[in-house]
Amino acid sequence: MKIKVESSEAPKPVGPYSQAVQVGNTLYLSGQIGIDPSTGKLVEGFKGQVSQCLHNVDAVLRAAGFDRDNVVKVVVYITDMDRFGELNAVYEEFFKDVGIKPARVAVGVKSLPLGALVELEVVAVKLS
Repeated sequence: MKIKVESSEAPKPVGPYSQAVQVGNTLYLSGQIGIDPSTGKLVEGFKGQVSQCLHNVDAVLRAAGFDRDNVVKVVVYITDMDRFGELNAVYEEFFKDVGIKPARVAVGVKSLPLGALVELEVVAVKLS
């Protein structure tokens, strides 16, 4: 059974998709960009957008009863690979208390929705 997951603490989708879909013990999060849900606008700066992406991911995880420890895979879409070190610094802080860090891939892209600089896609699994 598929369950639609929504959080008011994350931005509403900018298109015809769900924030996340849960199937069994697996949660598939749609890509999150650095939109502040309270303003509906992208936050300023690269590090700010990365931080907001992660905050949005956290909000959707919590809405489904998941947490950072449940994250098994992250796909990062980034418009400037020269900022990879800045991405890693914010990302590392977010996952600092997670014992086994998620698998990850980073993909350089030409552009992202709404002019975002980074987007994160996440898969999380709850083990029984």
